[in-house]
Amino acid sequence: MGRSRWKIENETFDTLKNQSYNFEHNFGHEQENLCTIFAYLMMLAFHVDQIQQSSCRYFRIVLRELKTRAKLWESIQAVFKILPRENIAQVLLSVAEMYQIKLE
Repeated sequence: MGRSRWKIENETFDTLKNQSYNFEHNFGHEQENLCTIFAYLMMLAFHVDQIQQSSCRYFRIVLRELKTRAKLWESIQAVFKILPRENIAQVLLSVAEMYQIKLE
């Protein structure tokens, strides 16, 4: 049980450090509590990402096809800049259409 927990922790921290979250970057810049706030926001973004990955079929399909989270988030940003969308499903449908990904 201890080894499985260790594996989960190592994979989580590896994701936070190496997959476009830039967790090792020091956001302090001599501002009191700024580093902590950015770390909390980064962890919140990571958890939202994990929830989407486990519960949203469109997210899983698009992420699998684009291969990296960085490319996925860049594509989502591009959709947000071009067309306003009401929910994440519409955004992911637009990203899938952009890259000609079949979602079914």
